Amino acid sequence: MADSVEAHAPILAAGGIVLRQGSRPRIAIVRLRREKTWVLPKGKLYPGERPHVGARREVLEETGHDVSVHEFLGSMSYPVDSKIKIVQFWHMRTIGGPVRELNRDVKAVKWLPLKEAIDALSRTHEKVFLANVGPVVVKAAKQAERNSKQAVRNKVVKHSVRKSPKRPVRRAPAVPVPAVSMPAAHLISGDDLQTRGNPFVKAIGGWIGRIMTQPSMRRMG
Repeated sequence: MADSVEAHAPILAAGGIVLRQGSRPRIAIVRLRREKTWVLPKGKLYPGERPHVGARREVLEETGHDVSVHEFLGSMSYPVDSKIKIVQFWHMRTIGGPVRELNRDVKAVKWLPLKEAIDALSRTHEKVFLANVGPVVVKAAKQAERNSKQAVRNKVVKHSVRKSPKRPVRRAPAVPVPAVSMPAAHLISGDDLQTRGNPFVKAIGGWIGRIMTQPSMRRMG
């Protein structure tokens, strides 16, 4: 019974719609050595392997590029011999240049614009799948590129603002306060008008008045 269930179990596989970013995002397709067909990079999962992990591994083996894994794009299924093969796909982006040789089952890899990649694929179901999810992937990649460039510009502007010299603070010129000449009699304080009749007070007032009329005192005032 177990052998019968295993015989009819679907083949689980995973892969990626892989973009190499730039002014024109390009999508990876690979040529299988044995079948001589152009297909999307993908492969069978190991027992117990998580699909997104297996997808990244297969893409690395078939394109030679390490990638970052982004949103899940969907799955496709098609018959292979007497079984059904189910392939799950993720949006992926390359990280730098190639880091390893291609898998021996892959003869070549091409990086093409979306429309050319769709036309170059050998299998109809892969053409249909890429035509549906490709525009979403390309749009997301372009937006990520714009965000990255904007982040760099913001960083440059912020750095230049930090480095710009501080402008000196301009202060308003001091306004000279005009001197006020006060009569000599006002310089003597008194409790009431009766103090003005005191001879001593009159003498002191006259002395102060003479001093205030001298040139040096006028300048000081």
